[in-house]
Amino acid sequence: MSLTEAVVNILKQPHTTSQRDAIKLGKARKSTDYKRLDTVSVKLQGGPFSTIYLDIMKYPEYIFTDETISSYRFTFDEPSTINGRNVYVVNFRPRNNSLNLNYNGKLYIDTQSLALVSADYALDVSNKNKTKNLLVKKKPSDVTVYPLEANYKVDYKAKNGKWYYSYSNLSLKFKVNKKREIFNKVYTLSSEMAVTDWEINTNDIKIRHKDRLRPTVIITDAISGFSDPNFWGEYNLIEPDKSIESAIEKIKKSIEKEREKEREQTVNGQP
Repeated sequence: MSLTEAVVNILKQPHTTSQRDAIKLGKARKSTDYKRLDTVSVKLQGGPFSTIYLDIMKYPEYIFTDETISSYRFTFDEPSTINGRNVYVVNFRPRNNSLNLNYNGKLYIDTQSLALVSADYALDVSNKNKTKNLLVKKKPSDVTVYPLEANYKVDYKAKNGKWYYSYSNLSLKFKVNKKREIFNKVYTLSSEMAVTDWEINTNDIKIRHKDRLRPTVIITDAISGFSDPNFWGEYNLIEPDKSIESAIEKIKKSIEKEREKEREQTVNGQP
């Protein structure tokens, strides 16, 4: 029904500071066909923030806090390997149902550095009375939304002895119950982000306040259709069931051309 992709610049802050990450929209395009819907359309609020907040090393409060972490039970699973590195596999699940939000999943921890390499987890949505309308910010009064699935993933990569946020995705499934309609509708929604390049901010570059995306942005509403076709060229939209990494290789060339153009303008004295 709706597909949006974008290249963004992220001013990523260390997990040791309380400063929030800032995001600037670079290039974006979308394709929508809401005519196929006969009742309700579902839109994701947060845009790239919905995936960047899955960086649980930077934002642990969205899953573990000092108050809630003792409510989880952690157990070792069979060790494994990720990208040739040995990792401990730690399962976690709530001890009871005392928490408002219960998560369960796996943490993959590097055996040498004890850094978090990856995390796969899900929100417990089995209690319908507890999770009814839980993930919904705004809806019609005659609609009730039940989450059927809420799955999350985040990956990190090592570079020069440090670990950096590398990739994350979320996958949601909702059942929408509309009054005076016999059948419920099921909607699926997914979002993912992959980092294509890292650069240490040695020049203290900042993103101006007016250029920053807000965490409340609905990216589908914030951009036009195929803006800047020269950048995207003849590349097709990323297919939702294909890996984002495979599409990134196609887009990287366009990103490099944009950077080269910016460098030439700077050399020529253009603003």
